Amino acid sequence: MKIYIYGAGSIGCYFGGKLAASGVDVTFITRSHRYQQLSQFGLELTDYAGHYLKIAADQLNLTTDPAQVVHADLIFICVKSAATEQVAHELKQYLGQKAPLIISFQNGLSNVPILKNILQAQTILEGMVPFNVAALGHGHYHQGTSGAVSIKQYANQTILEGIFKKANLEIVFEQDMLAIQWAKLLLNLNNSINALSKLPLKQQLSIRQYRQCLAMAQQETLDLLDFAQIRTAKLTAIPTHWIPKLLSLPNPLFKLLSRKMLEIDPLARSSMQDDLMMGRATEVDWINGEVIKLAEHCGRRAPINKKLIQLIKQAEKMPTAFSIRADALKDQLESVAKT
Repeated sequence: MKIYIYGAGSIGCYFGGKLAASGVDVTFITRSHRYQQLSQFGLELTDYAGHYLKIAADQLNLTTDPAQVVHADLIFICVKSAATEQVAHELKQYLGQKAPLIISFQNGLSNVPILKNILQAQTILEGMVPFNVAALGHGHYHQGTSGAVSIKQYANQTILEGIFKKANLEIVFEQDMLAIQWAKLLLNLNNSINALSKLPLKQQLSIRQYRQCLAMAQQETLDLLDFAQIRTAKLTAIPTHWIPKLLSLPNPLFKLLSRKMLEIDPLARSSMQDDLMMGRATEVDWINGEVIKLAEHCGRRAPINKKLIQLIKQAEKMPTAFSIRADALKDQLESVAKT
């Protein structure tokens, strides 16, 4: 099976590297700057459990030519959500009526509908990556949290299951991916808060006021999901609707009851914080923005998530100087919640 990684960012490089190291035929379709980086340094993969993999540059199949997807049996789309429509048109141009399986491993809920609308000759599946991968530079990617990859159920899924297991990647196949995606998005609402804090995830979540900010954003979203009668899957040991209450507990009680939640590598940080630090546009419109879309669909408001979007947009304009203390962020969110 020939697997093509379309978008060699943190997730794409981590997946692709693990698969390539296990003997799978993997090709990375990447931009020129990442091509140069991987050609020089290869890939170095580490994780929270202490595992280490090194793939030399000459062992990687790299290309900047998207036309190469014509040879693919399976394509993983790992680009940022803002590039989804462009990638879909490129795939349509190069694939024509060829029908490799395409799996989107992207944040948010809007990417697969965009892909399906443009790529009507291909099968598009939803994928969800629960763990955090940080780019540490020079081809080094670090998995900071645990979890099994979720993919929409499909015929012949046992082939992909075997490939993932050989690469020591946990995988589950789900019927209701919408419930999975919303559950992941609820957790990803912390991305904007973590980015604004400029702290590692573990340190940020140890501060109660930051957790209370996340609890407010999650509760606002859960209320909208209940109104829209959209169910969410259980991705953690704690039922989804209990998480905001847990987050709001005083530090000693939170630490006592949420040991699993705090099993985060000290290096881990959100991809949104990475984007801000690198001066790139974030995916806030595909995370908190999905809550705004749901609110509009329901004829309701989502002022807390809207405020987080505004703050991230401000941070994008001056990423090195912008950060907000926990107490100040909590005050801002509580203020807009009352309006």
